[in-house]
Amino acid sequence: MFDYKRLELVDIGKEAPEKEPERQYYFMKKCKIWAEEEAARNGRPLTVSVQTLGCQMNAKDSEKMSAVLEYIGYQETEEPVADFVLYNTCTVRENANLKIYGRLGYLKNQKKKNPSMKIALCGCMMQEEDEVENVRKSYPFVDLVFGTHNIYKLAELLYTQIQSDRPVMDVWQEAKEIVEDLPGKRKYPFKTGVNIMFGCNNFCSYCIVPYVRGRERSREPEDILEEIRGLVADGVVEIMLLGQNVNSYGKTLEKKMTFAELLREVNKIEGLERIRFMTSHPKDLSEDLMDAMKECGKVCAHLHLPLQSGSSRILEKMNRHYTKEGYLELVDKLRQRMPGISLTTDIIVGFPGETEEDFEETLDVVKKVRYDSAYTFIYSKRSGTPAAAMDEQVPQEVVKKRFDRLLKTIQKISAEITAERVGQTVPVLMEEVNSQDASLITGRLSNNEVVHCSGSRNLIGKIVPVKLTESKGFYYMGEVQ
Repeated sequence: MFDYKRLELVDIGKEAPEKEPERQYYFMKKCKIWAEEEAARNGRPLTVSVQTLGCQMNAKDSEKMSAVLEYIGYQETEEPVADFVLYNTCTVRENANLKIYGRLGYLKNQKKKNPSMKIALCGCMMQEEDEVENVRKSYPFVDLVFGTHNIYKLAELLYTQIQSDRPVMDVWQEAKEIVEDLPGKRKYPFKTGVNIMFGCNNFCSYCIVPYVRGRERSREPEDILEEIRGLVADGVVEIMLLGQNVNSYGKTLEKKMTFAELLREVNKIEGLERIRFMTSHPKDLSEDLMDAMKECGKVCAHLHLPLQSGSSRILEKMNRHYTKEGYLELVDKLRQRMPGISLTTDIIVGFPGETEEDFEETLDVVKKVRYDSAYTFIYSKRSGTPAAAMDEQVPQEVVKKRFDRLLKTIQKISAEITAERVGQTVPVLMEEVNSQDASLITGRLSNNEVVHCSGSRNLIGKIVPVKLTESKGFYYMGEVQ
C-alpha cells in the first residue's frame, strides 16, 4: 500500500530532487497543479485511457502508470478516446505493432478535434529503434515516447512535455535502476501481481523480449516481501509473482536467494491465501522448486510451463536448452510430487525447418502431458531475432493445417479433463459479476480454471466452496455450497 504522506512531504518550491523516487513525487505534484488548472479551463475533469497490449508484466506496468495519472488528476475511462491516451505496447509479434499504428491513424483525426489531447506510447515496441524512428517521422502528433526501462519516469516526462509543448522521446537501451515506492492501482482489490524480477537472459531464437526488456534484474527479497505484506494488509488474498523467467530469480542479487527460497518466505505471510507465479522456463525448473511447490500450502495447483515444440531438434534451433525427453521427465517429477497439478503451456507451430515428423513429436508431448489448456501460436517472423533469418520457412498452408490439428487435440484433452472434475466441490476465489449474465458470478479454481455460478455479489473477493455441476469444455458451471 503506497504511503501518500511521503509524496506530500516533497517541496515543489525548490529544485527537483536528484534521488528517486522523490524526484518523481516532485513531478507528480507539479503535474497535479497543471491538471487542476487544465480541468478548470475545460470545465470538467481530465480523462485518461490506458490501453495495454501483451503480458502480465505490461499489465502491472499499466497499473503503476494509471495510479500516477490518477494522482495527477486524470479520471480513467474505458473509452478509446480521452484527454490522455496511453498505449502500453507489446512487440512479441509484428501484428501487435501494426495494431498500434492503426490506432494512431484513428487518433490523428481525434487530436485535430481536440488539440490539447495527449498521446503517449511506451512499453516493448518503443525499445526498437526502427519503431521509434517511424513514430518520429510518420506520427509527429505523438506527445510522449518511452520504453520499458523508465516507466517510472512518466510524471517527469509528462511535465517536460507540458513545459516544452513539444514531443518528448526518452528511450533507454538498458535499465539504470529499479525504482520502488511509486503508487499502484489494482484491477481487483483482492488479487494482484507483484514483480519479482525484470528482463530475460535466455535469448530464444524467435523472441524479441531480451532485446526490449533488457537483462535479468532481480528485486531484493525483503522489498518483495514488504510489498506483499502491505498488499495483504490492504485486503489482497491472492498474488501472482511476475517475471519473464521466475525460475531464475535471485541470480543477480548480491546475497543470493533462489526462487524456491523466496516462495517459502512468501508462503509464511499471514493473511495471504493463494500464490501463483509465471512464467517458468523448463531449463530452470529445479527439484528444490518442485519440493517448495509441494510444501507450500498456499501455492496454487497450477503451473504454466512453456513447451514451444515437442521436437528436440527444433528446441535446439529455438535455443531452449532442454529436450523433449528432459521436458517429459520434469512433468513426471512434478506429478509425482503434486498428482493433481494442472499444467498449461505455450506452443509455436511452423517454426523454421519444422517437418511433419517434428510436428508429430509436439502432438506426442501434448497427448502424454495432457495439458489443461494451451496458448497456441502460428510462428511469425520477428525482425531482429535469429529465427527471422533462418532458411526453411514453413509454407503457411502447411502451418495452418498443423495448427488446426493441434487445436483439436488440445480441445479434446481439455474437455476430457474438465469432465472428470464434474461433481467435485472445490475452493473458488470469486472475482466478478459475469460479463455475459449479470445473474451469475465468476470465480477461479486453484488450477486457474473458471467457473460461473449463481451467487451474491457479496461473495466477490472471497474463497468459497463450489460444486462443479457441468463442464463446458474450457470452463464450468457450478453451485455455491
